[in-house]
Parts: sequence; structure tokens; C-alpha cells
Amino acid sequence: MAQVLACPWARSLGVVWCSTERKARDAAEVLAGPLGLPNMELDNLGENDRSATGYLPKEEFEAVADLFFAHPEESIRGWERAADAQRRIVAAVQEVLTASAGYAGDVAIVAHGGVGTLLLCHFRGDVIGRQHDQPPNNGGNYFAFDAATRRLHHGWQAIDA
Repeated sequence: MAQVLACPWARSLGVVWCSTERKARDAAEVLAGPLGLPNMELDNLGENDRSATGYLPKEEFEAVADLFFAHPEESIRGWERAADAQRRIVAAVQEVLTASAGYAGDVAIVAHGGVGTLLLCHFRGDVIGRQHDQPPNNGGNYFAFDAATRRLHHGWQAIDA
């Protein structure tokens, strides 16, 4: 996340939003703190509810996540359905953009991989699918869209590129 501060677009930010989950809050603070920006939290920006299974070993998690994205209208092992999570996330982003209208500058939303994938599918107008998941690399990824038109500027890009 510290590498984001070197990105040219970081200086155009006016506010940072994140989910209330620890990883997102910590990452958002790494971005907001040095830039002196407000860091706002919104619960509905959180990852899909996976509390039915709790922690799963990586291999098992990946297999369940594959099913989550492949069957968005079904609850896989008690997880929140992907279609429901996508609706929640899209509504949360609308709430963020509305609440950010009074800030000068762009809005950064720091969230989770699944959140980004579901949101990216929505902006692309594509069905939910794991093929739109962020690429595996050494760091986080981001994409950008126009807040007014909700049109995608670009898909996933590596933060550490």
C-alpha cells in the first residue's frame, strides 16, 4: 500500500473509504495518513459473508471461491450469495460517492479482492465470474472508474507495477 503513495493519481485524492474489516482499515490508513486525508469506513464495503465456514485452508478456500463465482445465485456452503454481495457492494459504492460529494478530489475505496471482482463485473456489464478476479502478483491491485458516469477507465492494474 505504501507504493500507492508514489502513483501519480494518489495526489488527486480527496477522501479514502474502506470496509470496517481490519485488513482494509489498515491498508486505507497507510494511504490516507501520509496524504492527510479523511479515512471513512462503511460496513457494506466488506467482503462476502463467509462466516458459515470460518477460516478455510488455502486450497479449500480457492475451491469454494471458484464455486462462489461460478454459481452467483447459490449459497455455497452457507456463504453469502455472490449476486447478493454484488448488489450490496454496488449500493455501498453509490453511498460512498454520494457522501463524498463535499470533498475536493477523487475517491479511493480500499476493500477486498472479492469486493473488487464483483464491482468490476458490474462496471463491465459482465456476468459474475472469477475470470474477472484480480491478477495474482506480489501486491494489491486497483481499477478506476468515472464517479459521474460509472464508466470504467481501466481494469485491474498492479499497485507495484
